[in-house]
This record gives sequence, C-alpha cells and structure tokens, in this order.
Amino acid sequence: MALKKVQRSKNGHQNLEENLYKTHTTRHFNSSLPLEPPPAAMNRNSIRPFTFPETLSTVLPDPSSFFSPNLLSSPLPTNSFFQNFVLKNGDQPEYIHPYLIKSSLSSLSLSYPSLFSNTAFTYQIFTADLTISVLNNPNPNQTHTISSFNDLSVTLDIQPSLRFFLVRGSPFLTCQVLQNVALSISTIHAILDFVPNSSKTKYKINLNNGQTWVLYSSTPISLTHDVSTISSDKFCGIIRIAILPNPDSEFESVLDRFSSCYPVSGHAVFTKPFCVEYKFEKKGWGDLLMLANPLHLRLLDNCSVKVVDDFKYRSMDGDLVGVIGDSWVLETDPVSITWHSIKGVKQESYPQIIDALVKDVEGLNSTAIETTSSYFFGKLVARAARLALIAEEVCYLDVIPKIRKYLKDTIEPWLNGTFGSNAFLYDKSWGGIITKQGSTDTGADFGFGVYNDHHFHIGYFLYGIAVLAKIDPIWGRKYRAQAYSLMADFMTLGRGGNSKYPRLRCFDLWKLHSWASGLTEFADGRNQESTSEAVNAYYSAALMGLAYGDTHLVAVGSLLTAMEIHASQTWWHVREDDTIYAADFTKENRVVGVLWANKRDSGLWFAPAEWKECRLGIQVLPLLPITEVLFSDVRFVRQLVEWTLPALEREGVGEGWKGFAYALEGVYEKQIALEKMRSLTGYDDGNSLTNLLWWIFSRDDDSGEDGGRHCWFGRYCH
Repeated sequence: MALKKVQRSKNGHQNLEENLYKTHTTRHFNSSLPLEPPPAAMNRNSIRPFTFPETLSTVLPDPSSFFSPNLLSSPLPTNSFFQNFVLKNGDQPEYIHPYLIKSSLSSLSLSYPSLFSNTAFTYQIFTADLTISVLNNPNPNQTHTISSFNDLSVTLDIQPSLRFFLVRGSPFLTCQVLQNVALSISTIHAILDFVPNSSKTKYKINLNNGQTWVLYSSTPISLTHDVSTISSDKFCGIIRIAILPNPDSEFESVLDRFSSCYPVSGHAVFTKPFCVEYKFEKKGWGDLLMLANPLHLRLLDNCSVKVVDDFKYRSMDGDLVGVIGDSWVLETDPVSITWHSIKGVKQESYPQIIDALVKDVEGLNSTAIETTSSYFFGKLVARAARLALIAEEVCYLDVIPKIRKYLKDTIEPWLNGTFGSNAFLYDKSWGGIITKQGSTDTGADFGFGVYNDHHFHIGYFLYGIAVLAKIDPIWGRKYRAQAYSLMADFMTLGRGGNSKYPRLRCFDLWKLHSWASGLTEFADGRNQESTSEAVNAYYSAALMGLAYGDTHLVAVGSLLTAMEIHASQTWWHVREDDTIYAADFTKENRVVGVLWANKRDSGLWFAPAEWKECRLGIQVLPLLPITEVLFSDVRFVRQLVEWTLPALEREGVGEGWKGFAYALEGVYEKQIALEKMRSLTGYDDGNSLTNLLWWIFSRDDDSGEDGGRHCWFGRYCH
C-alpha cells in the first residue's frame, strides 16, 4: 500500500508548554507562544476568580451512576462523544469511529454500521455484529463504569473483569481481560467459518452477512463456537477485534502488522496558535495504526506520520484512512479576528448606513424587553453591540453613548444576579453554569439547565461584553471576573479538580466542531444545529481577548473559530459535487439541518426540511465579520442561495429569514440583494437593517467566485 510520510518540523514544540500563562497587555499575540498553560501556571492568572451563586438543580441526572468515584470531584463532560454511556441506563450506542459501540447488561456490543440514505436524512444502522461478555457472569445486569476519559478516548469497565479502551479512530476494539475468566463472543448473525492461526493468537471469523472479523490475543487463547456464539477457556490478557472491510489480503496484512500495539488513551495538546497535536498513549510493541477522518487529512502537517492511502473504512463522515503514528499535528491557516469588516466599507455608502443606524439606535430601550430567555436576551445584547461597532466603522460616534447605556442596562443584571426572573447560577454536580429557570425545567432556555446550547447563549453575551469592554474599558475592568467565568463555562482548557468547569465543554477535539445537546439521551448521539452560532461563540471569546489585551484568549478563540469553520464547511455545507454523503441526499440538500454523531437530518428542531430559508438562516446568523470567512466559498454560496430562493415564495415566510438569504446573495449579486433588503418589513431579533446594509456595502464588487471553491482562509489570514 502507498505510504505518504510527512516530516516533523525541525524546530519542534516540546518546550513550548512550559512558557505560558500570563495575561498579556499587547493587542497582538506572539505566534511562538503555546495556547495551553501548565496547571501550576493557572495560579499566576491576574483575574480574580468569580463563581456565580451556587444552586441545586432538580432536573439534572446524577453523575455518580456511571462515573468512577475518583472522577466525581472534578467537573464532568456534558457534551462529549460518549455522553450516552452516562445517561439514563447508559445503553444507547455511541459512534466511536469506525464502530458503533453499545454497552448493556454487563456486555459490550460493536457494530460496523451499514448506511441508510434518502433525500431527507442519512444515518448508520446499529446491528450487534459482535457482543463480548464474561461467560456465566454472576452479575448479568451490572452496569458499566467510566474509569477514565480524555479528549480522544474513554475507558469503560464492565466490572470486575473487562476493561475496554475506546479510542477514537482505532480500527481495533481493544479489551483488557483483567481476571482469569472465560469469555463469550456472540453475534446475531450465523458463523460460517472460524479459522485460527497455528499459535491460537489470531482467529478469522466469517459471518453469513458477508462480514469478516479478525480477533487477536496477546497470548494463546482457546476458542470454540456454535452457530452464533464463540466461547473461550479462561483467559487473562489483551483481546483486539477488527473488521476486514476489504477482502484484500494486503488489508489483512496491515491489521496483522499493527495488532500488537494498542492505544489506551488519547489527548489533544495546544502547542502553538492554529495547531492541535494529538498524543496517543500506547502499549504493546511496534507502531500505532489509527484512522483519520477527511478533515484530519486536510489539516495533517509537520508531523512524522505515514498515511496509508488504500487502508480505508467507510463512515458517514467520509472515508477513514489509515495513519501510522502516535503523535499527529493538525494545522490550519490563521484566520483574522477583527472587530470590523475584513475589507472595509466604502465611504460613499456611509450616509445610507448612518441613516439606518440612527433609527435602529433610537429604538433601543432596555425597559421594553419582554423576553427572559437567556438565548433571546443574549441575541438582543449582541444586536446592539453590532450597532456600536458599525458606528465606529462608519465614523458616526454620536450614537455610542446610548448604545453603551443600553449594553450596561442589559448585561449588568445577568452578571450581578439582579435580573430577577432569570439568572446565571453555578451547578456543582457536573460543574457549570445553568439558569434559574433551567434549574427546575428541562425545557426552559432551550435546555440550558441540562447543558444544551451553552456556547450559543453565552456566545451572544460574550459578544456584547467584548464590545462594551472595548468602548468602556473602566466597565470592562469592573466586570472582567464575571465575563471570564462565563467564557470559562465552555472554553476552559485545563483539566482536573482545580477548575470549576470541564475542559472545552462543547468542542469535540476529534471531529473539530462543537456539540450542543447536553445531558439528554439520544439514539443518534450528540447533535448540533447552528454552526454559525458555534463560530460566534469562539469568535466572541477571541474578541473579548482583544478587548482585555489577553493574547492567550485571542489565540485559543481564533484556533477554535478556525476549526469550527473548517468542520462546518466539511460536514454541514453540501456542495453539488461533494461525495461525502450519498448521492440522493447530496442532490436534494445544500446544507444539513441538524448534524448528529450518527445521522444527518434535513429537518430542523423548529422547522421542516422544506423551509429552506430557515436552514440557510440558522447556519448564517448572527451576521458578523467572521461570516465572510465561514462562507468564503463563493461558488457554494451561489449554490446555497439558488437552492433557497424558491422557498421564499411560500406564504408566511418570515422576513427575518429572508434577510439572511439576501445577505448571502449579496456575496455575488450585490445590487440585486440590496434592493431586496430594502423591501424587507422586519428583521431577525438579532439582526437589523443597519447590519444588513453594513454587510452589503462591505462586499467586493468582484465576488472572486472563480477561486472560491479552494480559497478556504487564504484571503483572510494575518
């Protein structure tokens, strides 16, 4: 098989993490600094710690049901790739590439899933291809325990005998048999053939569904079988199981070659800006074989790995390709974090924007706000903050005092705890911020009280806080501790009991995008609807870093913004010639509605699939300078808009949704889009005519469509 080797950069990164954690006063960050501070350095942070008032939720699940007792003293993950394993009975499957894994009744089942697809959705079907348990188990109904977890792995114990190292991207399922016990490996299929090697350390298992599995053991193991069950003599050691997705003998030889080296955990290290390094802890001997998803392959750079191009497993996320190496470096091009438009607003358009700006600012009235929802209130805060930055950009500062007062009047009650009917509170059981309304009602604040959509809600508040701290530094200093506590809820990098919050609550360091769904069990795992609101969260945190002169926060926010954009363009944006998804789904959809770990849905939580304007809009809002980077592929933007426009003829289409469609149309048809914007009679509650005009007048006259497909971030780098 073809091997592609990428050499490590000679300067290395091994000493970088020893250098940081200071809060810098400069407005630009030094690209040689690492992003992730060593734990001891956290105490040197000059920010006074702040914790919102503690509360006891009546709706959150008890984490002690599945987490090992030694883990309960630290904040726990609430949006992780293994979340189903710790919710309700813990028996819903999770997609740990390339297998669906399900733990139930003292056993673990794995499935190499088949894919179902039509024009409305595509998903992977769980079938218990193999189920592993202890033979004649005296406690057949015992639940599993999470004994450890990390960014890229979780260790699941079926006490007291079986320990499963579930490491993402491993082509093998690895089980450590801790005690001398007999094993049972059953299947819902029929076993057609069962062939051991001469030393009884490898068995090839052919099933009547066409699958071939290979079992490896660290020492000889005696196995017998009937039609659907394999039984062992007593055994203690390592068992590894992998499917042969390709009958090619060379494929099998690759598995043979790497069967003796197994990962027990994997974590991500932030070594420098716009770079994430994967570190897999391995045991056994030889080199480590893992699988990379399509986005990994795009970003793999400056590291000594070998890519085995022909060694592939299928996945609904695209082909998973073999990578040899226990340390990967993923690098993305830098993306600029800017307060104002990337290319600037033409001066001759200032009067039109100012006319709308004056009217929009006149309408600001904090006492007239009726919503108490943390989501909708946050959107109103961010909307006003946009007006302040647009006023700066068009040099009309007369409106700034009124905007500043509005921002103070709306933000301070949430930070002071004086809002009344709602509030930010601290939940100690999982470690995070919940709302007063959400602490007693799982449906309040769109599930914020069960850790749903945290980055969305808080992101809007952070945008407003960043802008207010920029235009009023004295206010910013006064509320800095509260602002950082909000940010830390979903953007903490540290690990362990010293933190109030789990590490990167929403961001998935293997998929390189966020999940939103919190502590709710779903058969298809975690999900996220709005990528643009996720981008806004990390972008807003980076802006807050700019406002406070915190280069560490700028660097982390910029990196996560860039990664979220890459993932959005890879898995949510569906181009006409894309091949990741099945042809029928690709033909009918230009954008995914809700992306699940194990499903892609054309529908939204709040709208059916045919409301295409909502699907476009929820992937655009809020309209910001960073939106230009998210939608940098002009050719795709045209495809998306042309797919959406017929839906705008439907009776009852909201004016707010139309505004986002026109905004994207303005990327390539500026004048036509401007005329349509002027005909609108309403706007999304987080948007305004001022913001739409700012957007349209900051577009290039030349769309740059010819190079749009491949430009990525090239035009937007520092």
